[in-house]
Amino acid sequence: MLKEKLKNHRIILASGSPRRQEFFKNLGLDFEIQLKPIVEEYPPRLTHAEISDYLAQLKALPFKEALQPKDILITSDTIVWHNNTALGKPREAQEAYAILKSLSDATHEVITSVCFTSLGYEKTLNNITKVTFKALTDDEIWHYIKTYKPFDKAGAYGIQEWIGQIGVTKIEGSYFNVMGLPVHLVYKTLNAIAETT
Repeated sequence: MLKEKLKNHRIILASGSPRRQEFFKNLGLDFEIQLKPIVEEYPPRLTHAEISDYLAQLKALPFKEALQPKDILITSDTIVWHNNTALGKPREAQEAYAILKSLSDATHEVITSVCFTSLGYEKTLNNITKVTFKALTDDEIWHYIKTYKPFDKAGAYGIQEWIGQIGVTKIEGSYFNVMGLPVHLVYKTLNAIAETT
């Protein structure tokens, strides 16, 4: 369906995330992966979804000059928002522990922004999911960190992994958004782009 609609387009996914790549495969789309390094920093005045929107747009900048007329570039960023603070990827085990300890027995928000860029067109959307964890024991937190090494994940956890299975007690919103991509919105947006280009 969508693959047929987009057969004249080149879809470029600028993400090294294996989870996002798997989502695009599951949509049945032909796409290529291109990566360009950026410094993931944002102005301190930004808050909440403004942060992930900004970073998703920032990731698109290095590609813009080389885009061809039928290219659709997709960039994305996920943050965890808790206690009015953006929690990114932990750099080491002690930081991962501190993040997970703060999420224990509490509800936080996972915000994923997706930026669609083509020649003369840019659209950024975001999706918010509320996730509640049970009270995690120190043994559970350290077991997860040592076994799964969640240093590539915003908020220091992957909901699809062990800690999500034993620790998450409630989700409000899209589960796949917590994994890193609001697939339903990406599908809807790509359909809209296909019908107008």
